[in-house]
Amino acid sequence: MENLVKDFLKQKRFAVVGSFRNEAKFAYKILINLTEKGYEVFPVNPRMREVGGKACYKTINDIPYSVDVANIVTPPLVTERILKECLQKGIKRAWLQPGAESQVAIKFCHDNGMKVIHGICVMLESLKEEEIL
Repeated sequence: MENLVKDFLKQKRFAVVGSFRNEAKFAYKILINLTEKGYEVFPVNPRMREVGGKACYKTINDIPYSVDVANIVTPPLVTERILKECLQKGIKRAWLQPGAESQVAIKFCHDNGMKVIHGICVMLESLKEEEIL
């Protein structure tokens, strides 16, 4: 898992999918954390137009750029739908935040050649990576 985390954190463009209604939401915290670490980050939520000064996209497919990693912070049933969009968009890495994963979602990733991380938080792992460097 450690090599997989390193591979994901070496990427440049992250889509963060989730609820950004307020700054206490994990999706919002992840968006800010990744942005502060220098990643190009694209928020995705069908009900919002802007998050933290960034354009917010309704779907993964609406992002007009290639995306290296989809960081998903949604309920498992929504995650399963989002992963299908990731596959259509050509995203090969999915980071399912704790609570976003399901066995169906994980199997979908494996069956479709997508690298997947689940059960660990990107913010904690990026902090560990900084300590190593």
